[in-house]
Amino acid sequence: MLHGKERSFPEAFVARVNSKKIDGIIAEPVNIDKVMQGEATDYAVIFDRISQDVPFYRAYLKNAALCGTTVINNPFWWSADEKFFNNCLATKIGVPVPKTVILPSRDLPADTSAESFANLAYPLDWEGIFKYIGFPAYMKPFAGGGWKSVYQLNNMDEFFEKHAETGQLVMMLQEEIKFDEYYRCYCIGGKHVRIMPYEPRNPHHLRYVADFKPSAERYKLMEDIVLRICQYLGYDFNTVELALRDGVPYAIDFCNPAPDAEVTSVGAENFEWVVETSANYAIEKAQANKPGEDNLTWGEYVKRSVNHQKLY
Repeated sequence: MLHGKERSFPEAFVARVNSKKIDGIIAEPVNIDKVMQGEATDYAVIFDRISQDVPFYRAYLKNAALCGTTVINNPFWWSADEKFFNNCLATKIGVPVPKTVILPSRDLPADTSAESFANLAYPLDWEGIFKYIGFPAYMKPFAGGGWKSVYQLNNMDEFFEKHAETGQLVMMLQEEIKFDEYYRCYCIGGKHVRIMPYEPRNPHHLRYVADFKPSAERYKLMEDIVLRICQYLGYDFNTVELALRDGVPYAIDFCNPAPDAEVTSVGAENFEWVVETSANYAIEKAQANKPGEDNLTWGEYVKRSVNHQKLY
């Protein structure tokens, strides 16, 4: 387990794997004292919870994967993926998503000048953008995580006021989905799904305190969407957020490869499910690991692109 400051999930995961006493399988926190190019680690499987914040770890994991380690999640795809692409992909695989546009950063990126943007119209077609998205709307980083730098906007003036605060962040502007119900869904191994009622309008510590009760038919619809998304993206461990408007599940945020799994956040029952399911999946991947080979999970998007097949 490669992790940062979180403790409850990593410690519970390690303890759960070891409690199963499977021959040849031992779980522990990753220990790195040096990283030599092209040299393998001692680990068959590394469960990554922190490389999105630590570039050194991401480089370490790519080298480990190249030498045969199974990394959960694939560090090459994680490096390439972002939220706007996910929305674009969703439109091609039949998953409803809010209308979304991507915006250039308000401030010039470091080491660029106005001449670097000769291909970018100035001003942008703001009238066309606002007509397409409508208000209220949400603005969020195209590659961000959590609820950092997320704005709810009610009109054009608010947009320009808040966009001026975003600096060099590349932002998405997204249609607001006025939802009746909201769910956060774990997906592990592209096959195990945990659908959790979730209320994002509550304070953070109360967001999993929601009493939505989907019918069996609606549950199956949401499960199918979650599986389709994660199988196309190729994530072994991810969460998908679904907002239901008029009975239609819209995928709102589904690029969360290191989602919150702290027991104080998700609650005891959800925590037990994710610990047990992820432990079993990691054991499964360790037993299937082929030393020196590519043991990563590659999503349907990549596999079909290599084979030049249509996504739909």
